Amino acid sequence: MKRLRITKLDWYIIKSFLLLFAGTFFICLFILMLQFLWRYVDELIGKGLAMDVFAQFFFLSALTLIPLSLPLAILLSSLMTFGNLGEKFELLSMKTAGIPLLRIIRPLVMGCTMLAVISLYFQNVVSPKAQLKLWTLLVSMRQTSPELDIPEGVFYDEIEGYNIYVKHKDKQTGILRDVLIYNFSDGFENAHVIWASEGQLEMTEDKKNLILHLYSGEQFENLKSQSIAISNVPYRRETFREKHILIDFDTNFNMVDGAFLSDRSDGKSMSAISRSIDSLSTRADSVGLKLFKEAKRVSYTSVALSQKDSMKVKTGMLPSTVNIDSIFNTYSVANKQSLMKEVVSQINTLDADWQVKSKETYDADEDIRIHRSDWHKKFTLSLACIIFFFIGAPLGAIIRKGGLGLPVVMSVIIFVLYYIVDTGSIRLGKSGGIDIMLGTWMSTLLLAPLGAFFTYKSNNDSVVFNKETYLQFFRAMFAIRSSRHITRKEVIIEDPDYPSLGGTIDELTRQCTSLLEQYDLLRVPNYFRLFFVPSETAIPAARLYDMVESVVEELGNSKINPLLIRLNDYPIVTSEGQEIPFRQRWMKIVAGLLVPIGLALYFRIWFFRLRLHKDCKRIISTNNQIKQLLPS
Repeated sequence: MKRLRITKLDWYIIKSFLLLFAGTFFICLFILMLQFLWRYVDELIGKGLAMDVFAQFFFLSALTLIPLSLPLAILLSSLMTFGNLGEKFELLSMKTAGIPLLRIIRPLVMGCTMLAVISLYFQNVVSPKAQLKLWTLLVSMRQTSPELDIPEGVFYDEIEGYNIYVKHKDKQTGILRDVLIYNFSDGFENAHVIWASEGQLEMTEDKKNLILHLYSGEQFENLKSQSIAISNVPYRRETFREKHILIDFDTNFNMVDGAFLSDRSDGKSMSAISRSIDSLSTRADSVGLKLFKEAKRVSYTSVALSQKDSMKVKTGMLPSTVNIDSIFNTYSVANKQSLMKEVVSQINTLDADWQVKSKETYDADEDIRIHRSDWHKKFTLSLACIIFFFIGAPLGAIIRKGGLGLPVVMSVIIFVLYYIVDTGSIRLGKSGGIDIMLGTWMSTLLLAPLGAFFTYKSNNDSVVFNKETYLQFFRAMFAIRSSRHITRKEVIIEDPDYPSLGGTIDELTRQCTSLLEQYDLLRVPNYFRLFFVPSETAIPAARLYDMVESVVEELGNSKINPLLIRLNDYPIVTSEGQEIPFRQRWMKIVAGLLVPIGLALYFRIWFFRLRLHKDCKRIISTNNQIKQLLPS
């Protein structure tokens, strides 16, 4: 049995990868933490929270973002590792020595598989606990009162029950001038309005109350009771030299009880999610059965009958299954109109009632879909570590660029594509648009073939990012030809044999004339004979191409400039495109029966034949001009 042996090459590859992975992992984690913090910065800043609270917030957010940072770090580090190896020609040396790419990346595949297993364990054990603590901390931070800082010229409403307006504020002494206070602590109808020329705010030592010192002002108080309704409301006006108000304002940070967050699916392990899905499904089934029984008890026949006939149905004077149309036709026009209005009203009432009741089952189904999505997402994030490696490693070997330039750009593009597809498909699945399992696995199903494609291309040294390869493909598809650019050579070893070339040119002219006489290239091709008759053959243009290129190659050694200029008039004859590009007859027949495909091939052949006719005319004309320029 062959033993698994780690060679020096394996250690070198592992060492190169780990050094980059350690750096990129912390960079990716830091960027994701900044993005997470940016979502809640408005709710957390300005509340005077202690540093240990922020440290706990960053630590818990880092724990929850580790599973998402791992795939991005693996993608970036694998791109940089193999980009560096390719740029330094080390990867080329390994392949020259007979080591395939799959053997080179084998130790890293094993390492990324271990990282995927660790990620799965982390998401199942550590991340749910950290997620619950993080959301509990966020709720506690949100409920903490903001740090008191009353601005100038605007109403400040962060103190519950109060609206405070300060026209001027002395930042050195803290004196407030021209203070207007609306006190709604006793209700809106019993509002207190206080104006003071000067004031000052002071916090108690326990930081649970706020003392407002006011000087030289007036207070207006509405004396209307909530239970008394009179048009003339009495009020009280008070003038004071000095007034002190005690306001409840607790600024201390208090951790709330996070028990109400225990139902969140992202705070549960896989086994807990499975149990929750079972209980939610049982509850949803019982609610649905209850609503079904209620729907059966509703008599929809009575909706379409008058009150009198409905009572007859209930008392048994009329059968429960009655012909509504026959009874309706016995009513007068006025009764029909009245009944129709009543029916529309009852139907709208029933519709509104069932819309409200259906929300129970809809919410239950949505909760089940969210739990199922989070269960599958633990696997998809883990598999993303392996898939991103099989994208990054071969892609780095193909582009052969290291550093933080092109690899970072490629990594960002691929990760953004993954994130958009993953987020969009999961959101669509949670809303019920598609199956939630398909929505959660959509990003994996999209990127796995991409990783297999890059790995195959890199292992076989195939061209992927060569611009000329794709340009050549589109030229052949759209029949785009390049033009000739023949110039005088600097060094000519042997002059052309002009007498012999004169005979070759005459033969070329005869070939073109014969082809034009034998084949009517301007005639519209017969669609039936083209696809279904095996005797229909292609027009022989390959020999014409060889003869033209032979003449151009021989005369390209000439020193006669007018002759070289005329050589550029020779067209590049296309020997392909004159027949159906299938050798088997049954494939031609199928292509002809599939009309959209058949028409595309038909018009392509017609276009190539018209162009061949034009090329033959042009070759004959160019031959006559070159014959006159040949030396005798």
